Amino acid sequence: MKRFRLSILSCAILFCGVAQAEIYKRVDANGRVTYSSAPLKGGKKLQLEPLPTMAPQPVPPRMSNRNSDFRVDESTQSKRDDTRRKILEDELATEQKALEDARAKLQVTQDTPEVYKSADGKTYRNIPKYEKNVSDAQEEVTAHENNVKALKSEISHLK
Repeated sequence: MKRFRLSILSCAILFCGVAQAEIYKRVDANGRVTYSSAPLKGGKKLQLEPLPTMAPQPVPPRMSNRNSDFRVDESTQSKRDDTRRKILEDELATEQKALEDARAKLQVTQDTPEVYKSADGKTYRNIPKYEKNVSDAQEEVTAHENNVKALKSEISHLK
């Protein structure tokens, strides 16, 4: 079994030298460039420099090696919580203003019928367009109400 492994290893070492090939380049009359590992008529052998190599990057230590009892001190955490509360309260105020605007828009949409004039000059109500506009305005109000509810819930969970 050792002989078999040794013979495989020696064959691999012998073929490593064969794997390196010479490269030839030829440019024809039309300016087309052809590269080949076999000599080409009118081609020139290229002298290529070896590719630069780099040492591998060091692997950072794993988290398990570090102190797993990492904690933020109370004053730092308190500052972070205060900042988070301020951000959420600002978002809540902005969302409540947007909700008021959306409700006003819904009221205007409900009070304004959609009409169109026919070719003979008569005025007709465009019920489908009116219902679509009211539906869109109601969806906007509902979205803002859900956002306000979510922000209030998030604020209530803060310490």
